[in-house]
Amino acid sequence: MDSIRIVGGRPLHGEIPIGGAKNAALPLMAAGLLTEDRLLLTRVPRLADIETMSSLLAQHGIAVERTGNDGRSLSLGGPITNTEAPYDIVRKMRASILVLGPLLARMGEARVSLPGGCAIGTRPVDLHLKGLQQMGAEIELDFGYVVAKVAGRLRGATIIFPMPSVGATENLLMAASLAEGTTLLRNAAREPEIIDLCHCLVAMGARISGIGTGELVIEGVEKLHAATHAIIPDRIETGTYACAVGIAGGDVVLRDARMEHLGAVARSMEDAGILITEVPEGVRVRRANGLHGVDVMTEPYPGFPTDMQAQFMAMMVVAEGASMITESIFENRFMHVSELTRMGARVNVHGSSAIVRGVDSLHGAPVMATDLRASSSLILAGLAAKGETVVSRVYHLDRGYEDVEGKLSAVGARVERFSE
Repeated sequence: MDSIRIVGGRPLHGEIPIGGAKNAALPLMAAGLLTEDRLLLTRVPRLADIETMSSLLAQHGIAVERTGNDGRSLSLGGPITNTEAPYDIVRKMRASILVLGPLLARMGEARVSLPGGCAIGTRPVDLHLKGLQQMGAEIELDFGYVVAKVAGRLRGATIIFPMPSVGATENLLMAASLAEGTTLLRNAAREPEIIDLCHCLVAMGARISGIGTGELVIEGVEKLHAATHAIIPDRIETGTYACAVGIAGGDVVLRDARMEHLGAVARSMEDAGILITEVPEGVRVRRANGLHGVDVMTEPYPGFPTDMQAQFMAMMVVAEGASMITESIFENRFMHVSELTRMGARVNVHGSSAIVRGVDSLHGAPVMATDLRASSSLILAGLAAKGETVVSRVYHLDRGYEDVEGKLSAVGARVERFSE
């Protein structure tokens, strides 16, 4: 099993390339189930979750092929030969549930295992299922599987989400694209990844209005067709490396990053004393002086993303003063706190909030990653720590970050991967 060793205390200077967004790529790959024609996705990152989704689509009968000189394009297409998404694949990744809507819309049936993924709290799929039922699907649970059927085509419906749900919005958006009639999604999630999915579906022939708002209108069509689509840059990877500069100091350009996707993250980092500016190459991040404690609360987009909470906390543990970080999305997303404490952090958790009191410095220690974003937060903490930090169980990291050790080493950090 791999681990990552970090020796802290070195500021970062240079350029880090930002890859395609994992959270955009996965639903876009599921959209390949909506047509027999070829969907070509470019800027596809090399991540474990991408390989898991590729395996899942392949067992449905879809031909999945890496193409292009750099291997960062993915060709999807072909007939669906199997409508079951088995447990042994789905358990590895929550995004696997996104095949449910496309399979049901195109084939009239689907049997999909309830999903797995990071152990950061309960993430029920009830909004996905209720929405599909409103569109005419018959759904039952059978020994851990969602079994869905519909006579003929799904039907358009007005679906009002009690809270914005990224996954449910994506699943129902894809299903509605092939439904009969018009579907209205109210209180829909507005993340950049959903906008990206909408643009891809439109390129495939879908009719969608209200893109970028909380109210999406989808006029169903009988068939979608081939398209080519470039995946947006990963805003969470961008935010993570921005926090790396905040923790370690320095001046780094995050190539291909988009400032408009950072939203609340950029504002909170600026409040903490980090300079973030848009430049022709992407986004430039600088830390000239010290860090200041800032309070944040995770919220649906355009609020502060839950996927950036752990990384921001790692930065706050070495900031001057105190900060309060409130997690309103997932109830079990403070598992990194105990590991940060091993490195000298002063963090107290009270229910859904963590009180962080900044320390002058951290010290290196052996720590263990508990989930994807916690993995990156521990690596960031290692950049600021005195001595050597070893992060074990970094297989979580490989689900969402490509070549962390290479990218950080290229800008001056002492980071290496080794096998235990």
